[in-house]
Parts: sequence; structure tokens; C-alpha cells
Amino acid sequence: MPRYALKVEYHGAPFAGWQRQADQPSVQGAIETALSRLEPRDHTIAAAGRTDAGVHGLGQVAHCDMDKDWDPFRLSEALNHHLKPDPVAIVACAHVPEDWHARFSAIERRYVFRLLMRRAPATHLKGLVWRVNQPLDIAAMDEAAQRLVGRHDFTTFRSSICQADSPLKTLDHLRVTRVDGPHGPEARFDVRARSFLHNQVRSFVGTLERVGAAAWTAHDVADALAACDRARCGPVCPPDGLYLAGVGYPDDPFA
Repeated sequence: MPRYALKVEYHGAPFAGWQRQADQPSVQGAIETALSRLEPRDHTIAAAGRTDAGVHGLGQVAHCDMDKDWDPFRLSEALNHHLKPDPVAIVACAHVPEDWHARFSAIERRYVFRLLMRRAPATHLKGLVWRVNQPLDIAAMDEAAQRLVGRHDFTTFRSSICQADSPLKTLDHLRVTRVDGPHGPEARFDVRARSFLHNQVRSFVGTLERVGAAAWTAHDVADALAACDRARCGPVCPPDGLYLAGVGYPDDPFA
């Protein structure tokens, strides 16, 4: 069966997350339903990461197996037609080898988090950012973020329902920068690692926001990490503002 890699963009607000669920809308379910309209049968796709409810996708990657040898462009166009009106789009499609896997072939996941700093409620960006009322100290947040980079036991920043075999992970990159946009200043978090624990990025952001608000210091973040105790984590921020921005592979299937 020909296998295809799909680069997927989606707005996470209407969905209970990526993963198919019996009684709630999901991104996986929307794509599998669209596939069944092209080839009437049950379809099961696999993705690079299972994003939670309300989390968005800019560069999620999934793969599907088809009976027909589709031209990749025509497959993406047909899927986009049947995905309407769901806020899901196939932005690229490519033939891949039969043993290529969207999850297991990946060597990097990249996340972006957008935190809007203004007192007025978000209107155009509602659901797309986490809004806080006060300005934050971006330099202090970035300094504290560097305490998290490297290979650590991230138990403190791991959800209690995380199913990963081990809390040991290598965080390759975490930077916090200021971005001045038309709706106000944002704190932008750029995060990269081979893989993440459940709620790890949201735990980072919520904790670092406390640093930006001068309630925590970089030393507090380092101490919380060393404690390996979930109770030492700062507040877990909401999913608004979190995006799976991209997935890296040894050979980019979309290049």
C-alpha cells in the first residue's frame, strides 16, 4: 500500500485533542473521516505527536496508507475538500517508504508558545494566545529557561497522568523572546527536543511566567527541577497559545 506523509495545520479550539475519541471531535478523526470519503473503508493514521485539547498545529506530521497510488498534490487537494468546514488543512503531502513512520522516524519536535501581555481581552487572538494582564521580564524568563536545557529528570514538569516510560528527557533548546505585534507585545517561547513528556511545555511556560512576574527566580526554577517533585512545579498554563510548530526527520519528506 502506498504510504503518504501529511503536514497538517489546525486550530485546536474545536477539538478534544489530536487523538481519535469515540464521542468527541478530534483532528485525527476529522482526517480519517476525510480519507474514508476518498477510499471507503476504515482508516487509521499515525502522527508525530498527540496534542491536547485546545493545542494548535502549524507543522504536525502524520502518515496514511492508501489503496490507490495517488498523486500527492491531488491527495492533499481531495483531503482539503472533504475536511471543510473543520479548521484543518493538509499543507503538504509526499510519498514516503512503507517503513517510514510519522512518530518513530522523527528526531525532533518543535513547539512555539505565544503569551500576550496586555490588560485588554484578546479579540482577534482569542484562543490563539495566553493573555496575562501585566508586562513580564523577558530577560529573567530566558535566563531561568536556560536552567532547564539539557538532559534532566523532568518529573517536576511532568503531568501526573503522563504515560512515558521515563521522566528523563533531553531538552535541546528553550528561548524566550519579546515579539511586538499589532495586538501588543508577546513573550514567545521556542522549544525543541526529540520528544516531550505530557504537559511538559505548558508546565515550563506557567513556571517561567512566574519568573517574569518576579514571583520566582531562576534559582527557584533550578531548585524545582532538582526536586523531581510535581508539587514543586509552577502553575500549568492553559493550552491557548501552544503550537506544534514542526517535526524534524533525517530526510525531510517535504523537501
